[in-house]
Amino acid sequence: MNAPVLNGRDLADAIARERAAGRTIAFANGCFDVLHVGHIRYLQGAAKEADVLVVGVNGDESVCELKGTGRPVMNEAERAEIIAAIRGVSYVTIFSERSPGRLIGDLKPDVHCKGTDYTPDSVPEADIVRSYGGRIAIVGDPKDHSTTELLKRMKAKG
Repeated sequence: MNAPVLNGRDLADAIARERAAGRTIAFANGCFDVLHVGHIRYLQGAAKEADVLVVGVNGDESVCELKGTGRPVMNEAERAEIIAAIRGVSYVTIFSERSPGRLIGDLKPDVHCKGTDYTPDSVPEADIVRSYGGRIAIVGDPKDHSTTELLKRMKAKG
């Protein structure tokens, strides 16, 4: 069964129910424009950090701002649906800002998970997470996979 894709209010209500049941919350985020094995390993690593995994998917405008013209390849609803189908993902939400900082501040997950291209001190949202007593976890495999590089290889072969 796929995880639900929820808006902010419905997600906050769901997280409140999870916490009331004594469950811990992990949060991971990304563009997830063209899914590859690095994304899967990142999300499965994040799922091991808590009882519940919430995944924030960047909205279309923020992906374009972050990745450039021609991105995203898939729209936000499709990307969120794909992420929701991954084992270990409990909830998915789409956020419109470039950074998930506001969403993290609202949800206050116990653990904020980032990929191995970060260190706990280089995570942009680290101050927000630490301000409420959360922790940072670096998860996934070495950053050997990239949607940008995958798209370049596809274009070269096409």
